[in-house]
Amino acid sequence: MKLYFKCFFVLLLLQFSCKKQESEVLAEVPKPPIAKIEPKELTIHGDTRIDNYFWMRLSDEQKNAETPDVQTQEVLDYLNAENEYAEEVMSHTDSLQQVLFDEMTGRIKKDDESVPVTHNGYSYFTKFEAGNDYPLYCRSKTDSSAVEVMLNGPELAKGLAYFGMGARNVSTDNTIIAYAVDTISRRQYTVYFKNLKTGELLADKLVNTNGSAVWANDNSTVFYSTKDPETLRSDKIYKHTLGTPQSEDVLVFEETDETYRCGVFKSKSDAYIFIGSFQTLATEYRYIDATTPDGTWKVVQPREKDLEYHVDHYANHFYIRTNKDGAKNFKLMETPINATGKEHWVDVIPHRDDVLLEDFDLFKNYLVLTERQGGLRQIRVRQWDGSEYYLKFNDPTYMVYTTSNLDFDTDVLRYNYSSLTTPMSTFEYNMKTKDQVLLKQEEILDPDFSPEHYTSERLMATVTDGTQVPISLVYKKGMVKNGENPLLLYGYGSYGSTMDASFNSSVLSLLDRGFIYAIAHIRGGEEMGRQWYENGKLLKKKNTFTDFIDCGDYLVKEKFTSPEHLYAMGGSAGGLLMGAIVNMKPELWRGVIAAVPFVDVVSTMLDESIPLTTFEFDEWGNPKDSIYYEYIKSYSPYDNVEAKAYPNLLITTGYWDSQVQYWEPAKWIAKLRALKTDDNLLIMDCNMDVGHGGASGRFERYKIRALEYAFLLDLETENR
Repeated sequence: MKLYFKCFFVLLLLQFSCKKQESEVLAEVPKPPIAKIEPKELTIHGDTRIDNYFWMRLSDEQKNAETPDVQTQEVLDYLNAENEYAEEVMSHTDSLQQVLFDEMTGRIKKDDESVPVTHNGYSYFTKFEAGNDYPLYCRSKTDSSAVEVMLNGPELAKGLAYFGMGARNVSTDNTIIAYAVDTISRRQYTVYFKNLKTGELLADKLVNTNGSAVWANDNSTVFYSTKDPETLRSDKIYKHTLGTPQSEDVLVFEETDETYRCGVFKSKSDAYIFIGSFQTLATEYRYIDATTPDGTWKVVQPREKDLEYHVDHYANHFYIRTNKDGAKNFKLMETPINATGKEHWVDVIPHRDDVLLEDFDLFKNYLVLTERQGGLRQIRVRQWDGSEYYLKFNDPTYMVYTTSNLDFDTDVLRYNYSSLTTPMSTFEYNMKTKDQVLLKQEEILDPDFSPEHYTSERLMATVTDGTQVPISLVYKKGMVKNGENPLLLYGYGSYGSTMDASFNSSVLSLLDRGFIYAIAHIRGGEEMGRQWYENGKLLKKKNTFTDFIDCGDYLVKEKFTSPEHLYAMGGSAGGLLMGAIVNMKPELWRGVIAAVPFVDVVSTMLDESIPLTTFEFDEWGNPKDSIYYEYIKSYSPYDNVEAKAYPNLLITTGYWDSQVQYWEPAKWIAKLRALKTDDNLLIMDCNMDVGHGGASGRFERYKIRALEYAFLLDLETENR
């Protein structure tokens, strides 16, 4: 009997000890924050949506208040709780994040200079000094080696959590620089003026601008655009005279159509100043002689629905890239300066069904065209007598663009070139002799790096409707197609933006650890021509999502990877893509990174007070129309979260984001956490100091990239 009680007592002690250890282990597992539920009914077209987290939305006034109100404090508490949770669950990767950060920043040359750009007797360049996050903005006379520091970036940024430099424009007499600064990360810039002879900062200050001031040729007048304080739409153009307060500036143009935004710029010839009004499907330009800033503005061609045109000047003509006459892929036309209406436009480069005309550069003896055919960009050099040729590039997939060609009377063309294995390179190409000189190539400070260690490919995936979608990918040589390689697939697919394959030194940290990096050139971009864009917007938007999923399936089928090793990443509208694919086919992805994701599409597009909404109706559709409402609602990531298993998710955002407000990802993660049925990782990093573009500075941005890569690599470690 004594033995029985003794054994029973020992068993009780063991059971108590096990339960204590189990409770201690459970206590060590961090608990995710659970957002409060406060249902709000949102009704339109007879349909009611219930938004349990609508309360997370704050006005700008609330965010900027010195003392937060109750709602603001609740939102801040929730965002901070998400940040603390993310830090805690990722804390075991702290050393890995530091290794990755050191690797990525270690590849960057600390004391570096840009290639000088010559204009009006001076060569302009930026210069980084070791230990500084921001550059010096410098110039030197073309006949002198003496360097003049116009602006000291490190000094201007001192003590600021965020510092963004906008455009820098020097007066035509080379004496005064106008420069724009954003210290909040909402792309609302203040323009300052500095006398470059004396170093004096002038009293003139222009607030709430778009980030640029354009000089008239009198050296005392500038034109600039301002933003609506609520929607941040650029809607007004003002004329400012040096030495006068901004309150006395003259309003020269107001864009009253809320679906348009406006801006001001100078022609390459410096002879004309243009005001452009821009909408997704239409444009309009007006101009004045740059020598008469008080003159009357003249319209080039009045706006028309579905008529897009873009204008520059040379000699006695305006040159116009346009979709006039059904030129879906655009063509180049010219018109006399004294007869600018479209009835006077004459073809210079006709429209072609299989070639997208993206841009043009005008020279005295040459016309240089930037074109896109078969998904790849080309540079076409044409003499005015009609003879022509194309530059040749060797990589299977690449990025190339002309840059800084400010002089008319020259045979030299400058362009930048990069590929998945070739660091960014700046060339000067002699259009007469066809010789070229490499001016600079991005220096990779890694003794083990060589382009020869990596292979890039361009593949074509046949998607659900039979369309062939290009995929660019890169991997370290020796990769075996056995279905076990980790692969990160990147995508965007909106606004007609092309995601050309270019070198990214950060990606080396993945490639050298066995990852494949791929870009899906899905519809909604413009890689395969204008129709590629048209077939990935409005009521065809779902093509963007199914293309990306089909590209993932193709890479699995071809044994590059498998669902256990396949990862996806996209930001902004690419974050919408990420939200859609995890709803549509969550089992395909091991992990997904959604950066500043646009996920609450219905509510955002219904609210015209939110920045970007009104002039994006032609991109997504206006949900006040029931047809678009139903279609958008059918794919909007936030509205389609369900009780099911989701892949591991890392979401990033910025509290001051003016393009995708912080509350979209915050609401999304709250709803995901409430409904998902899996135990996979779900975390959000909300940077409380920055906006849409992330951290400022040369190196600070790599901290979030280190977190993203650590997230991927840690999941792969679990796979092993």
